[in-house]
Amino acid sequence: MRRPLLLGLASILLVTGVTPPAVASAPPQPDTAGRVAIWSGSLRGLNGTSPDTTVRNIARASVDATSLRIRIGNPYGDRALVLRAASAGLQARVGEADLVAGTLRVLTFHGRRSITLDPGESTYSDPIALRVRAQQNLAISLYAPGAPINDQVFPPPAPNPPASFLSLAGDHTGEPGDTAYPEANVGQNTSPGYHPGQFWWSDVVDARSAANGTIVALGDSNTSGHAATGGGDRWTDLLARELNERSPGRQLAVANAGISGNTVSRQTNPYDPTGQCCGPPAVDRLPRDVFSVAGAEYVILLEGTNDLGGGQAAPPAPASQVIAALREVVDRSHARGLKVIGATLMPMCNAAGSFRETNRLAVNEFIRTSRIFDGLIDFDAAVRDPADPKVFRPAFKSDCYHPNAAGHAAMAAAINTNLFR
Repeated sequence: MRRPLLLGLASILLVTGVTPPAVASAPPQPDTAGRVAIWSGSLRGLNGTSPDTTVRNIARASVDATSLRIRIGNPYGDRALVLRAASAGLQARVGEADLVAGTLRVLTFHGRRSITLDPGESTYSDPIALRVRAQQNLAISLYAPGAPINDQVFPPPAPNPPASFLSLAGDHTGEPGDTAYPEANVGQNTSPGYHPGQFWWSDVVDARSAANGTIVALGDSNTSGHAATGGGDRWTDLLARELNERSPGRQLAVANAGISGNTVSRQTNPYDPTGQCCGPPAVDRLPRDVFSVAGAEYVILLEGTNDLGGGQAAPPAPASQVIAALREVVDRSHARGLKVIGATLMPMCNAAGSFRETNRLAVNEFIRTSRIFDGLIDFDAAVRDPADPKVFRPAFKSDCYHPNAAGHAAMAAAINTNLFR
């Protein structure tokens, strides 16, 4: 049976009977000179109300950095988000909520410890004096009881981030220990405990770094990391590790802007007509998830599978629709001075000669030959089964749409890092 890029776990917090989220405009952009986005996790929609709990989001830095700022957002909110307290620190151990001793920093916003964000608003924290190493995990603790939950949820590359811990009742942002943060894996909901692949409100960390810019990976669940289990590393994480091997002045940060179930073209989302599950189409989230990201110089574009696959809420799209959206992403990114690397769409278990497979092949031919891109990553060639190119190699397959950890490693190995100066 064909499986969409958004699985059931990602809809546990889904709000029913609501209209699709408005497309969030780009957040106000403070001075970003000399700054890069060392982590990002695109928010997907509005999904319920926060209980009286503190969320401790876990993010992984892609490069060495200091002077960190956290972006907090209410892009899809239907009412104000009142952030009463916030802090950040370094996670002591993977899978645990406690912090490295002495690293907890109170977050302020224009000098204040609390801030109110109206619907559609976002803001950056004031910079904090905290140094983080490449591949080190950050813990971002936020207390906003009763606030609209702007979130990201997907089956994750557990036990690695992104993830979160939800505390017992109350404000626990000032606590470096884990007493108030149960660590049992409770899945994806609003119960106290560990929540792999789930985080609220924070979507970008930028910083001062010797890295010479940011690569933004714009995609769907095959970028956000659905099913990258076993090794716990997504292809974007593995790319960041390889770029860390460069001398500091040639390093690049990597920001993951993948959302499970996302489409590249403007259409009703195939899996959720309310639009809450899967974010706005890529063409409409460019301002927030790409153009406003500090240091952005490159975009890796891996989108179109959900358009072509269709679902209960929308039929499969033709290649022409996807190609038009890819062109728009490239044109608008070029207008901003960004370089766009096109990535081919991987197998979907479509029958040979079917509408879906014919259109997937047509989109891939466009990506390989149109010359509108500044470079090519042929993910399709890297993971398809030579004996049956409609499917993944057995060693790389999680399901018909998703590679496993070995598949993510093969994707990373297919990237020629000389594409990035």
